[in-house]
Amino acid sequence: MASVFGQLVVDGVGHGVHCVLVPVRDEAGRVLPGVTIEDHGPKGGLAGVDNGMIRFDQVRVGRDMLLNRYADIDDEGRYVSAIESDSRRFFTMLGALVRGRICVGGGASMATRKAVSIATRYALRRRQFAAPGQDAGEVVLLDYLAHQRKLLPAMATLYAFGAAQDEITVRVAELSATADAPVEDVRELETRAAGLKAVQTRFANDTIQVCREACGGAGYMAENGLTLLRQDADVFATFEGDNTVLLQLVAKGLLTSYKELFGDLDWRGMVQFAARSFGGTVLERTNARPLVDRLVAAAARRPESETLLDRGWQLAMFQERERHVLETLAGRLRKAGRGGATEAFDTFNAAQDHVLAAARTHIDRMVLEAFVGMVDGCRDEEARVVLDRLCDLYALTVIEADSGWFQQHNRINSARLKHVHRAINDLCRQLRPDALALVEGLGVPEAWLGSSMLAEQEIDRWTPGARTA
Repeated sequence: MASVFGQLVVDGVGHGVHCVLVPVRDEAGRVLPGVTIEDHGPKGGLAGVDNGMIRFDQVRVGRDMLLNRYADIDDEGRYVSAIESDSRRFFTMLGALVRGRICVGGGASMATRKAVSIATRYALRRRQFAAPGQDAGEVVLLDYLAHQRKLLPAMATLYAFGAAQDEITVRVAELSATADAPVEDVRELETRAAGLKAVQTRFANDTIQVCREACGGAGYMAENGLTLLRQDADVFATFEGDNTVLLQLVAKGLLTSYKELFGDLDWRGMVQFAARSFGGTVLERTNARPLVDRLVAAAARRPESETLLDRGWQLAMFQERERHVLETLAGRLRKAGRGGATEAFDTFNAAQDHVLAAARTHIDRMVLEAFVGMVDGCRDEEARVVLDRLCDLYALTVIEADSGWFQQHNRINSARLKHVHRAINDLCRQLRPDALALVEGLGVPEAWLGSSMLAEQEIDRWTPGARTA
């Protein structure tokens, strides 16, 4: 059987999308009358997964085949549901699928962990060019700062995503065990899952390519695994929801404080929601847990020259960016809500980059806060020192990547931005001896990497500064 989503019409009245079980083959495996099944043919990746198309022509099933947890058709043929709103009912039904997005985001990060593990282990084996005055032979790739810049910030981001993924997994379990969870909490979870899926899959596609290039021509050989990872991760950007649409969903949730999140996801709905909800609810979403609040408050009392590697200052920068981007977006859409349909559409269309930026800044802040919580919970002092550096590296890498915004809005001047750049370089050098331990901490055993080039020679564990796991 197939689970088929389609519009349910009862006595000429449409009730939105519902799910029905439809038999497609008989006991002998033959396709049933009225059903046509076709294969989609070769894809760009995931060759082991079948994708196809099913068409139905005058196929009938009994009403007992309707999945009826949230809506049903009674014995008299009447439509009944405890949820009056069609859109709310639809997204309540789809809420069970939130785990799919969480798994896709996690799967994308796991593919990236594998790629970073391969590229880092290769960089600890491969030597290239001799350094003047050194008798140790050619230089190990990972001793070059340019190579560290490719791999170590990516490693830090993977640890940050891991913390955020753990946090949302726990949250799913908590809400699943709660019979009457507040609708805002459920919507927030679904929105966070959408945002994490979008940023993790985008990061996967970008970083796997960087890892492929970091291994040179060897990375292009299929036997070394990186090209296959790149092909298989490509589709993550669009399945379980197109990333652009998912980020719009995140922004909409922020603008409405999750109270009316799931109306039609169109420009008119976004503008109307922003016009009604602009105010305290925008700032309300940026409130952090007590640990973060204490760190931010402590940083505010220190001179700016001392705060670059201060966790509170980093958190404050992420919070201020999110707050400003969201407030200005709400203001733009609020003005559009007072005009006609044409003006509203034009305003929203012109603000789409602003919408996506609001979503990304929100997810960045949530990821950093999850990472901070993970570091705070670490009881191994030696490991905590390394995690603390990784957290610094993640935070400063995000700030550097969006340095244009921070400069334009007078959060960081050009001189201080140079300090950010130098601090990232220093952190890469400090983390270089821990590179092997860090990739092993990503949880992908070397035997599972399936990369031929890693079997050619052992890691030179006597490289200056190298530390074993």
